[in-house]
Amino acid sequence: MIIVTGDTGALNGATVDHLLERLPADRIAVVARDVAKARRFTDAGVEVRYGDYADAASLPAAFDGADQLLLVSASDPRADAVSLHRTAVDAAVTAGVGRILYTSHQGAALDTPFGPGRDHAATEQLLIDSGIAWTSLRNGFYAHSLSWLTGPWRETGVMAVPADGPVSWTSRDDEAEAAAIVIASDGAYDGPVTLTAASAPTLDEVAEMASEIAGRRIGRVVVDDEEWVATQVAAGRPETMARFTLGMYRAAREGFFAGTDPLLTTLLVREPRSVREVLESTQEH
Repeated sequence: MIIVTGDTGALNGATVDHLLERLPADRIAVVARDVAKARRFTDAGVEVRYGDYADAASLPAAFDGADQLLLVSASDPRADAVSLHRTAVDAAVTAGVGRILYTSHQGAALDTPFGPGRDHAATEQLLIDSGIAWTSLRNGFYAHSLSWLTGPWRETGVMAVPADGPVSWTSRDDEAEAAAIVIASDGAYDGPVTLTAASAPTLDEVAEMASEIAGRRIGRVVVDDEEWVATQVAAGRPETMARFTLGMYRAAREGFFAGTDPLLTTLLVREPRSVREVLESTQEH
């Protein structure tokens, strides 16, 4: 049995869809905090179970019978993600899960300025310590994030950011398909695996692509960190969230998202979606 958490979210929901293209529905179960939101999987013949990382007692039964368990990482930056992940890993041990797969992130490291990257590194250590076979899916930075990380450049003609550096912007849909392929391989991929697009352009290079697509000059300017935070707060964004996002830019500046890996291309048997394709699709809307 393959059990998937976070199925009502965009990433793992799409992963389940891709699994259903490869495996019969009775080999898959999904775990949701709100089972009503997982109705579409029930309709497809997939078993839906209640489970919540914040409700430790719910998890052993939710994970029962899992040959493979896909754990989605906690997404709320206000939560203690590592504590929630520890609860989930402990429950997997109790349930006798055969293998844990975890949605991690490229650049997972304890010294990264990007908060989730530190959480991912700590969680991977939990997986090592668990004694269970594990696979960490180190996804490239999701390319759809460009729509807000680059600011309102369509209106202003400028991408104003606090730092710049190479990032392997990767399609979330491609990551979801790759996760399904890895799961369906039944243990062929062990430990950390990096799933990124083929290139890692800087935002300066992204601005050049945007200029070609928009047919007008789009610039990229780097502003002082505190000036950028102040601008975000003035626009109504909570300062804690602005500083959380600032960590991503700083990590890019320090090269944490610079690497690329051919594995995603190999798994998909095609080129992953490019930054240019992402920009072109958003331009259409």
